[in-house]
Amino acid sequence: MLSVSGLSVALVLALVPGAAEGLKEGECEVCVAFLGKFYASLKASGADFNSAAIETELLRSCKDSKGKENRFCYYIGATSDAATKIINEVSKPLSYHVPVEKICEKLKKKDSQICELRYDKQLDLTTVDLKKLKVKDLKKILEEWGESCKGCAEKSDFIRKITELMPRYAPAAAEARTDL
Repeated sequence: MLSVSGLSVALVLALVPGAAEGLKEGECEVCVAFLGKFYASLKASGADFNSAAIETELLRSCKDSKGKENRFCYYIGATSDAATKIINEVSKPLSYHVPVEKICEKLKKKDSQICELRYDKQLDLTTVDLKKLKVKDLKKILEEWGESCKGCAEKSDFIRKITELMPRYAPAAAEARTDL
């Protein structure tokens, strides 16, 4: 009887995921993607892999970042308005060529908000029905293009503006659409 319960406890412990398992699929996607691109750019430019040089390059990269990546930079303290500064939690491991997944895993323990960042889903403008989108999503399309819709009061105004600008910002989508 005792051996059966010991075996069942061992089986349960083997099946239950532990804390040492690491990041789950899709977790910390902004952190992993941003640091992955950053690390690749450091290698491509032949940068000096010391903590101070990496920190300087990280600050430079974060200055040009937008959206979710800028929010990530804010969380690690790489923006001018950040309240905390944990850049060394990124620069030091990168100087030793630690995988970005491990760095993000460690950052998650310091600040869980870092791993809660997710990229917005990209809309396929060739197939999406603009009439079924929310005004918020229509505004987001215009914002991504760096445009605004002055005087737009109704959903149809936003749709008209997007279809007007589509040939300039998404020419492939404009050609593929049949409702224009």
